[in-house]
Amino acid sequence: MQAMTIKQILKILQRGESETVEFKRVFDRESIETLSAFANTRGGRIFVGILDTGQVLGVEVGKETIQNWINQVKLSTVNALIPDVELLTIKKKSVAMLSVPEYPIKPVSCRGRYFKRVNNANHQMTVSEVVNEHLKTFNTSWDYYVDDFHTEADISLEKVQTFIERVNRTREIPSQDDPLTLLRKFELLRDGRITRAGFFLFMAGESSLSTIELGRFQTPTLIKDGARLKTDLFAEVDGVMAFIRKHISKAYIITGEPQREERWDYPLEAVREIVINSVVHRDYSSSSDSIVKIYDDRIEIFNPGQLMPGLTVEKLLAGDYVSNIRNRKIADMFKEAGLIEKYGTGIQRILSGFADYGLPEPRFEEIAGGFRVTAYSSMKATDQAGETPQVTPQVTPQVTPQVKRLLSVCRTPRSRAELQRDLGLSDKKHFRTAYLNPSLKAGLIELTYPGSPRSRFQKYRLTEKGRSVAGQATDETGAMNG
Repeated sequence: MQAMTIKQILKILQRGESETVEFKRVFDRESIETLSAFANTRGGRIFVGILDTGQVLGVEVGKETIQNWINQVKLSTVNALIPDVELLTIKKKSVAMLSVPEYPIKPVSCRGRYFKRVNNANHQMTVSEVVNEHLKTFNTSWDYYVDDFHTEADISLEKVQTFIERVNRTREIPSQDDPLTLLRKFELLRDGRITRAGFFLFMAGESSLSTIELGRFQTPTLIKDGARLKTDLFAEVDGVMAFIRKHISKAYIITGEPQREERWDYPLEAVREIVINSVVHRDYSSSSDSIVKIYDDRIEIFNPGQLMPGLTVEKLLAGDYVSNIRNRKIADMFKEAGLIEKYGTGIQRILSGFADYGLPEPRFEEIAGGFRVTAYSSMKATDQAGETPQVTPQVTPQVTPQVKRLLSVCRTPRSRAELQRDLGLSDKKHFRTAYLNPSLKAGLIELTYPGSPRSRFQKYRLTEKGRSVAGQATDETGAMNG
């Protein structure tokens, strides 16, 4: 690693322990674990002779001490680590600095266990993390390998042909490949043996390895309808979306235009993106199933497999990451089919889809060895199956910032064009999706000519509820400014 000056080292001591820095009073077994964790993460340095607080105590170093430490590290790790060791004099005391870079061949084990560095602590790696690091080293992924439990007879060439036809619909020059040729071209069939990706994408029958449990819940414990999918991944995306459409509501919005507009409880394209991400990035080596739960006010989609090493939820939402795909071949085939536009952009499309729809941002979280996305609808609606609603005091509805803006410019009747102009919006579709339709659905605005929705004189005005909400929004703004 790069040499450091005493001035730089003193700054490190002031900052304290981190992902790349550890303080040790003495060299011990835990020091070797830390070095292996550094090698499996971003590299790092151990300073021996310093307390956790950064206080310099110093360490006694004999004639053979350094070599003994190096030998202990070398014999305890596979692949064998050989740290750089430098003796420093800090505040007139001897301190030993042991450094290792990020190792190119991962993971490095320490006495049969594997560690990674997270913030200022060592964490033992899971089996899945160990496998992923190994696959990354050889620039491949789990689904690339030959499936030892299935053969070419276990896949459907008819499904492969359907895939070819789907791809050809978006190509200027259609592919002339037959199913077997395509499988070989994309390395889904190698030397007559089917790969894991090939099986999951085109399985002929059913397999518990791809199980997705689907449920419509009336309460967290009472399920009203359920289904189970155990088929190929392309069919599972369609199956999940069909189940979701079955159990969410759709409204028809009269906007004054020639065609009435449909509005589902959720933006279906964004929900489909969540489903595709779940199917593509699932850890299929796990024995757990994927689960989709639909409640009155939300949809929860869980799949086995946490985020890939180095990726956090914060980085995911900020778009601050390099795409690192668990199932590279599966992702490639979904992209070929036009279901993935560009690697690493799916989350941003989901966020934009919900924002444009005037709905809260979905919640993304790592949980129970997997990853869960929760999408929220605009309101908590009682189920359509005849559930008697409870009588509650009238409350001010929760409205989005976009709806509040529309209400603020609709003090007097306005046409659609006037509203767009006053809001400074040029995109007609975005205006309808994020502003107009949510306001109509919530009963905050109404048509001035409800009997003639397509009238060229049609305008929109505030309802009594809308005036109340608009007045409260004004009061809130005044209170904040005051």
